[in-house]
Amino acid sequence: MKRRTLFTAIGGVGAAGVLAACGGDGGSGSARVLTVGMPNGALTENHNPFMPDSAGNKLGYRWLIYEPLAQVNLIAPDSDPTPWLSTEWAWNEDYTAVDLTIRTGVKWSDDEDLTADDVAFTFNLMKDNPALNGEALPFESVTAAGDVVTVTFSESQFINQGKVLGTMVLPQHVWSAMDDPATDINLNPIGSGPYTLKSWTTQVVTVVPNDKYWGGEPPVPEIRYTSYNDNNAQTTALANGDCQWSYVFIPDFQKIFIDKDPEHFHLWFPSGLGIHALWLNHTRKPFDNVALRRAVNLAIDRVMVHEIGESGLYPLVDNLTGIPRPAGDAFIAPEFQDATHQVDLDEAKRILEEADYTWDADGALLDPDGEPVTFVMQDPTGWSDYLASLAIIADNLSALGIEATVEAPEFDVWNDAKATGDFDAMLHWTATGVTPYEIFANCMDMAYYKELGEIANWNFGRFESEEATQALRDYASATDDETRAECMATLQRIMIEEVPVIPLVAGPIGAEYSTRHWTGWPSEEDPYAMPQPTQPSASQIVMNLKPA
Repeated sequence: MKRRTLFTAIGGVGAAGVLAACGGDGGSGSARVLTVGMPNGALTENHNPFMPDSAGNKLGYRWLIYEPLAQVNLIAPDSDPTPWLSTEWAWNEDYTAVDLTIRTGVKWSDDEDLTADDVAFTFNLMKDNPALNGEALPFESVTAAGDVVTVTFSESQFINQGKVLGTMVLPQHVWSAMDDPATDINLNPIGSGPYTLKSWTTQVVTVVPNDKYWGGEPPVPEIRYTSYNDNNAQTTALANGDCQWSYVFIPDFQKIFIDKDPEHFHLWFPSGLGIHALWLNHTRKPFDNVALRRAVNLAIDRVMVHEIGESGLYPLVDNLTGIPRPAGDAFIAPEFQDATHQVDLDEAKRILEEADYTWDADGALLDPDGEPVTFVMQDPTGWSDYLASLAIIADNLSALGIEATVEAPEFDVWNDAKATGDFDAMLHWTATGVTPYEIFANCMDMAYYKELGEIANWNFGRFESEEATQALRDYASATDDETRAECMATLQRIMIEEVPVIPLVAGPIGAEYSTRHWTGWPSEEDPYAMPQPTQPSASQIVMNLKPA
């Protein structure tokens, strides 16, 4: 499958030609090359780091050319960001302003100095161009004085600290000359990162060390990125050793990948604070009835979805609040620490009976109006793990007498139905942040609410709760931990009692990698960075690698 989370997760080349081009285990010279792959199909040359469909974004090499102010580790949300282009930062009490001290002695790859003016230019560029401000940060002012950049906002950015610090810094002398930075394909990318673009073809993108890099000499002499035709081609390249670093869904990964070379082939799929859930349409039957939502939640076997549908790759979410553990342990309210999901058909039936549901002679569930409870679950064709999970859910619900069917429309059809609210149920993800705020905001916040037929960016199920929306506002603007904890507890209670979505598994930020030629990868034993090659941590990882 090609979801944004499988870059999301935020997309042809013939397999034989691709594998030959990758050449990870070719002669002695190529052994020193690091080969990276993603299953994104055919690409066109575009190095604009802001454009979701650019080659630099899809393959991830934008994060070896450009760098963030700080490295934010979403798999360890309670850890402090690692200083990068900013050496230190200080927020005011209500998180409406931040002072960023910019690292000195940094050069752009064209030998120009990187200064605080470049950082201020970057923020102002985002402020003045909504298309470049993907996180919709509410900028008020941006100023530079010496090595310090001060950014102010119209509202608290407590929940967006990581997004501010993760901002990619751009060279003013290059980007100020663009007619439209949001659409310029940036054919000669100039960055501060450890690598520069050497060559680009529709098969392979090659980057080589930036000899002006402030962080020292990059250890890998050449990195080649390949866009494989699909998941199967990408998996084959990993299993053959032709690709050394990727992020792809591999069913039966132990047999297909790791067992090919148990000493060197590794897979690590840690989760952050994002989830994959069954999204429910609250505007029409059957999910406009909270009793039905609660009963369905009790009937779904999350362990089966985790182990079979997602092949054990996506970590189980078994806390009823929907917060992944262990990443979110510190955020789960004391009263819900032990609220673990268990399949309980007897309790599900009791809830339904109390809400005037009945069963006919054939065991079919009837709603309070006497109509059979049926609905359609849909996700795009080719999203094999999602569709397998939906099939499991449909089978689970048959035990309640519910007829749930699975459909697999083309992506564009599904995507339109998702945004306009023309669906019954679907599997979908939430965003990942440094707190669980995004989990709850994405599915509960009425700020995202749109009437049926209008395009919704989140809250696809049109869940309505003034209480949840107020708790989200209060959490975002709070200046003390006690208030935040109270708001977070309210959101967790609403998730349990009203079931806006049904959490199933966590969203991993993972990778497959090989240690045949390079060691120093992040791992469960050393979780210093997000291992996924399309994340900002790519430069942090590559600079940590050592020859095997």
